[in-house]
Parts: sequence; structure tokens; C-alpha cells
Amino acid sequence: MIDPRLAEVVKAYDVRGRSPEQLDPALTRALGEAFALETGVAGGGTAVIGHDMRDTSPLLVEAFSDGVRAQGGNVIGIGLASTDLLYFASGDLDLPGAMITASHNPAEYNGIKLCRAGAKPIGYDTGLSAIAEQATAFLARTELPEPTGTYEELDALSRYAAYLHEIVPIPGRRRLKVVADAGNGMAGHTVPSVFATLNVELTPMYFELDGTFPNHDANPLDHSTLVDLQATVRDTGADVGLAFDGDADRCFVVDELGDVVSPSAITALIASRALLTTPGATILHNVITSKAVPEIITENGGTAVRTPVGHSLIKAEMARTGAVFGGEHSGHFYFKDFFLADSGMIAALHVMAALAETDGTVSELMAQYERYVASGEINSTVDDGPAILEELSTTYADLPQDTLDGLTITGDRWWFNVRASNTEPLLRLNVEGDDEETMARVRDEVLAVIRR
Repeated sequence: MIDPRLAEVVKAYDVRGRSPEQLDPALTRALGEAFALETGVAGGGTAVIGHDMRDTSPLLVEAFSDGVRAQGGNVIGIGLASTDLLYFASGDLDLPGAMITASHNPAEYNGIKLCRAGAKPIGYDTGLSAIAEQATAFLARTELPEPTGTYEELDALSRYAAYLHEIVPIPGRRRLKVVADAGNGMAGHTVPSVFATLNVELTPMYFELDGTFPNHDANPLDHSTLVDLQATVRDTGADVGLAFDGDADRCFVVDELGDVVSPSAITALIASRALLTTPGATILHNVITSKAVPEIITENGGTAVRTPVGHSLIKAEMARTGAVFGGEHSGHFYFKDFFLADSGMIAALHVMAALAETDGTVSELMAQYERYVASGEINSTVDDGPAILEELSTTYADLPQDTLDGLTITGDRWWFNVRASNTEPLLRLNVEGDDEETMARVRDEVLAVIRR
């Protein structure tokens, strides 16, 4: 039986909750102790820990570190970090890792993303539930053991930047004008180091680290947060705009016109580049990416593999299939040469590299990858999700259907996917059509079933 306080914050892929109301130092220390046992760090092993810029992060880092050290584990602290910088440190040092962050969530939240040595993910079914159970036992104690393990600090940022340049070299013949919006998140810490040696004229936006997010939420999946970036790209005549989320593991792209580039198109672009260097490779895409993605992978000689949504699922499938790259429509991009982990920064470098190899614009570059019209994700609060999915299956019984992740139904000139949220009473709808009229018609038909 998991302590109710832990049940509130332990999610499918990470730990997350309002802090300190839900996620406080006591819970965090217990989770640190349990993590040390689960990953073999207890009794003399070592873990690496990083954190974002939220006000509660330093306190939670200290608590988690004390938990690891109370089990006789040692800690290497890399300080302020993006989540992909923590993944790099875990992979580079071959150590289990913990990142204190609530990613794109509002200021009152914090959380913990965990991984095993080599940046291998820990989700609910791959160790997180066991950690929660063990942490429950630790919370029941009346006395806390004293930390005995060591603590040391390491600057991993310069090595991270150098490594990214090794795996995504950018031609220097063309100087790019780039606007980057960090949203007061961790890209404000990592972008300066990564871009320092590039032939780039950088216009930084909201690079000041501030966990209260004074300018806008650091959640580029919500396109209302991109308004400032779009305006700045247009006003400065920039070649490209980049928007990172709070922990900078996701990146969205804005073209020179200020229009948002679909993450599916970015997936197709990176897949095409990967297949030039690794012909015939396997590329993963999740169920809500554009159907253009598997088309383009196949056209370029690769093998397209469709996966459910979710980073731990995609990383596991990459390991199983030997895939070199995987993309999600949410702006997460995964790379075999980055320990199978996701990195918004690497995706941004790929876009810049592809652009630097041409004399054209981002809109011209991406036109070949933008083939269809998508609705974007539409959320609906429902009382009985399974019943609605059953009704949709019956309504479209004469069409091809699959249940890899929710329900996907495919027509001649359209498809849609409806899947349930892991944490809320929501159904999430994505529709794609060959044209705007087709997409809108199917979207409205399906929403009429979901919302009646």
C-alpha cells in the first residue's frame, strides 16, 4: 500500500505535485532513499542530481541528496541543469540520475524525473511504483538515519555542449539569425554555452532564470505562449525562432514568417537527415504524429515503427528495435546517439544545420514535410471515457481501427485518434485530414460524440 501522500505525486512517468504543499522535503528524502535502493546506489554507489530554477528546487535537491546519502550512496551534483543535461551526465558518467523539475508546469509545482545508469528511464512500471512502496516504509519511521555518503559538485555543461556539437555539426558558411525564447527556464542556462561557438546571431528572450515565469508559461505546446517569439522573429527579420519548455527537454520551432512549424514536420526532417547517415534505419513515431512522417521515412528507405505516446515507452521501444531516432508530436525528440534520451536542444541544432546547408528559408525547407492539416490536440472532460471510445468504435465500425494507444480510426482522406489522459478525466482528440475542410468535418463529427 502506497502512502496517500505519495500516491498524489507519483505519476506514470515521474513525480510531480504542488510544492511544498504536496511534494515536500520529507517525501523527497524518502524518495531519494528508495531511489538509492532501487538503482543499486545504496552502500557505496553514486548518483548524479541536477535541478531547475524553481524556488523550491534547492530545498528538494538537498532532501533527495540526503536520502541517497542516508542509504550510503554518494552524490554528484551538477547544479542548475536542463533535463537533457541531466540525461547527458547520467549517460556520460554511466550513473543513475535524478532531475528536480516540474518541466512545463506552473510555478507552484515541482517534481522529480528519474533514470537508471546510462539515462535509462524509470516509469511507474519500470521501478517508480517500487520506489513509491519503499518510500512509504521510510515515511513510517520515527527516526531518520544520518547521511553518510559523500557529496561533490561537477560542471557538466561544457562537456554537454561539446558532445552536442560532435553529433550535430552545423556548417559555418551561413550566419543564421536565431531568436530563442527560454521562457525564464533552463534554456537560459544551456543555450549560451551551446551556441557560443556557432556562426549564429542570437537574440535571447527571457533568459533570466525565474521559476515564477513572469513573462509567460514555459509551455510551447500551448501556442499562446509563442506570441512574443513570433513577433520578435518578424520584427528582427530572423531566420528561425526556437521556444523551449521549462526544463528545456522540448523545443518548438517558428519559421521566418512567425508561423509555428509542426513537430511532426520536425520529426520528418530529422528522420530524413538520420537516414542519410544510417541508410535503412528504424525510426519511431507516436500514434498522433502526422501520417506524413511514416510516408517520408519509407520514401527515404527507412523503417517506420508506430508507438504509443510517452517517453518511457518510446525509449524502451528504441532499445528493442535499435531505432536511431524517435519523434513525438508533443515536441519530444529522442536520439540513439544521446543515450536514447530526448533533447530539445539536439532537435534545434538539427533544424539549424539543415537550414545552414541551404540558401533558403525555414518555410521553404519545411514545405516538403507539411503535407496535411491537423486539428491540434483537443481535450474534453468526460464522465465515462471507455463508453465514449466504444461508441466511436461502433459509429465507425466499417473503417480500419486500432487500439495501440486509445482508439485510432482511419478514413480515405483523414484519421483521428482519441486517447485518455493518464492523470485527469479527459479524452484527447487529434484529427488530421488531407485539407482543412475534411479535417474540420471529421473533428466536429467526433467532438459531437465525445461531448454530448
